[in-house]
Amino acid sequence: MSVKIKPVTDHEIYKVNEHTIFKDGLGNWNCSNDLSHKEREAFNQYESIVIKNPRFKKHTTATYKG
Repeated sequence: MSVKIKPVTDHEIYKVNEHTIFKDGLGNWNCSNDLSHKEREAFNQYESIVIKNPRFKKHTTATYKG
């Protein structure tokens, strides 16, 4: 199963396999639907590599295969 992560608004809203994940006022990531284990793992990896990296000016779409 591949997981596609697409930024909607950098540091705020992302699409993970068509599920919208967003950062709330407390800085926690929330999603209206439950993400699968693979989707959570892929987003956590994307967050540590792309979102938290100050060198990335514009976040890109990523596909994780697994």
